[in-house]
Amino acid sequence: MRDLKASKDSHSMGNFEWAVFQAQQSAEKALKALLHAHGRGAWGHSVLELLEALRELHGSEVDLFLSKARELDRHYIPSRYPNAFESGYPGQYYDEEVSGRAIGYAEEIVDWARRKLEEIGLKL
Repeated sequence: MRDLKASKDSHSMGNFEWAVFQAQQSAEKALKALLHAHGRGAWGHSVLELLEALRELHGSEVDLFLSKARELDRHYIPSRYPNAFESGYPGQYYDEEVSGRAIGYAEEIVDWARRKLEEIGLKL
């Protein structure tokens, strides 16, 4: 997915706040694609809630990703908005470690969604 590539590109350039946002976006979009493939609507931006919506279709498999989804969701707003923190700007609050972890979590979720789509004959 392009968002995951963009996340890795941002990470390599030291734009860690954008890398975490793009990581969250890649997981969100992959899960929405999977829900749509099952004929389900997918609204909102919470990776956690999208996984919960997939529980009916994929059971406890989603449990493997819940804590990772929570962390990705925590980056959705503060990574982009300067008023998310008392002072400074988002780039001051994100570093290589946080960015790398977010990318890893997104990769796991995207890979899982890709495998599930392939099982039903579709590609991500």
